[in-house]
Amino acid sequence: MRNLLFSILAFTCITAIGQPQEPDSEELEKRNGFKSIRLNFPVDSIKGAEFKEDIVEKGGFQAKLYQVTGEEFKTIGSIKIEKVRVKAYKDLVYEIIVITEKNPDLMKGLSKALGKPSFSVRTNIYSWRSKSVALTFETSGKNDLKLTYKSYPVFRLMAEDKGRKVDEVMNDF
Repeated sequence: MRNLLFSILAFTCITAIGQPQEPDSEELEKRNGFKSIRLNFPVDSIKGAEFKEDIVEKGGFQAKLYQVTGEEFKTIGSIKIEKVRVKAYKDLVYEIIVITEKNPDLMKGLSKALGKPSFSVRTNIYSWRSKSVALTFETSGKNDLKLTYKSYPVFRLMAEDKGRKVDEVMNDF
């Protein structure tokens, strides 16, 4: 009997964890980025963006990395921002990375603004999702926290472009 109860409990936990989650933050969708930086917008719309380097993302996508500076990007409330970086594909912003000092008020503020996050025990990352934006919150080194905003539409554009490249190769035989 005890084994049966344990099996039922284990099955219930496994199936609950494996269920796809619904988008959990309409506010994240409305904000569509960090402060004045908007996902899916041209990188030249960001005041204070300075080109750092060309990068190659997973999947072989050519992208550009920018450092963003300015008075607006020095703090979040009283929390010091260490750096703000932006990645762009075809000059469209698809990822915003914000590194801050460790402060428990950051998570409290995010939860209050965006709602309760999902938490992955495996990766130790908190996340919020909407239809077109994802935000992750994680530690970065000993003394920093990292916020990463990602754009689903630009990632879809990358995948479509990769599909076109494969079709070009296929048609060239």
